[in-house]
Amino acid sequence: MLLSRKPDHEKGEGRVEQDNVAAPVLAGIPAPSRRSLRGLDWFIFFLADVQTGFGPFIAVYLTTQKWTQVEIGFVLSIGGIVALIGQMPGGAIIDAAKSERLVAALAIATIGCCALAYAAMPIFAVVVTAATLHAAASCVLGPAIAAISLGLVGPLAIGERLGRNARFASLGNGVAAAVMGTAGYLLSSRSVFLVTFLLAIPTLIALSRIREEEVDIARCHGEMPREAPEPGDTNIWHLIRQRPLIVFALSVLLLQLANASMMPLMASAVTARSSQWATVLVAFCIVVPQAIVALLSPSVGRKAQAWGRRPLLLIGFGALAIRGVLFATVRDPYLLVAVQVFDGITAAVFAVMIPLIVADVAFGSGHFNLAQGIVGTATGIGASLSTALGGYVSDKFGNATAFFGLASVAATGLLLILFVMPETRRAGMAAAKEMAG
Repeated sequence: MLLSRKPDHEKGEGRVEQDNVAAPVLAGIPAPSRRSLRGLDWFIFFLADVQTGFGPFIAVYLTTQKWTQVEIGFVLSIGGIVALIGQMPGGAIIDAAKSERLVAALAIATIGCCALAYAAMPIFAVVVTAATLHAAASCVLGPAIAAISLGLVGPLAIGERLGRNARFASLGNGVAAAVMGTAGYLLSSRSVFLVTFLLAIPTLIALSRIREEEVDIARCHGEMPREAPEPGDTNIWHLIRQRPLIVFALSVLLLQLANASMMPLMASAVTARSSQWATVLVAFCIVVPQAIVALLSPSVGRKAQAWGRRPLLLIGFGALAIRGVLFATVRDPYLLVAVQVFDGITAAVFAVMIPLIVADVAFGSGHFNLAQGIVGTATGIGASLSTALGGYVSDKFGNATAFFGLASVAATGLLLILFVMPETRRAGMAAAKEMAG
């Protein structure tokens, strides 16, 4: 049977469809073992623990070290710039890798060493170097997780698997934020990075539980069996020209431009108002959205197939815009914790939607991870601009102006999804899944 996907410009319509999907071929994917699936669960959980040590806690830590907002914004922007440069090469590395597990293990070890460097010597040169290496390692971790997931479960189950990934990531973030917030309050903000370093050990142990032979390399790269493949479908330039991929990458850029600096700005504002409780409040501001993600993300994976991708994207951008407005108007630091419910909604949507929509567009191309790198590049552009511009506007015009500006960017992303973004859900794939079930 023929697996084919016609691009939008050939069909003359806004939806990417899957024609003549071979249900028996797709349904014939061997089920992965419980050990590998649980290993992936715990790997994502502990990796989220490790990554939680960065981000807002860096802003708190560097603020206590008498760094200015401009300096903090510059350091955070370094990570965004490296992410911008490294996302596409990172995706290409995963597409070329023979063992996604090995690449992931090397990246985790690098991140653990970066955390130790933050704790040991918070001077400018060391912090910039650590931020650079951390961002470079993260460039391959995102594609590696999605690739391992796709290689284990195949395209029929990837939506639910991505929802499960998001749930364990949010649980890991929540637990780590609580532990690190407690450590920061009882000990010092420096202890957060020591905890991060120690958490890299169980992360590597969980990764080793995923059986190498069960991770299908062809599926990891987004390849699909064909009797008569269309040459254009496996061409990189054909993939890059896909309208849904271009529009979605632009929308992700706007998402990051609006979102990346919100938590650092809020964390710095809370630190200035209540330095004693800052670490605890920031920890709660992380725990609340992670709890929402843990509750909602599996449902997002299911609803994405039932409703389509666009309605959920609109919900995610709408919640982000509301969050920015509330950050600009709420003064009580304790009420900011409640505002983070909207962050949880946005995070639940995009944790599932980003790899899922990329999988929709890159289906059968063999360049799934490169496509992730393209969207990741947009993420890097948005994040690097957000932290630098957000810090500058905050210093010059105040936090309220910065947050209103970020909310306006989120509203622009919502309009882009509403009027330009095509639907990417594959009707044929849904039918094949029903036949397989």
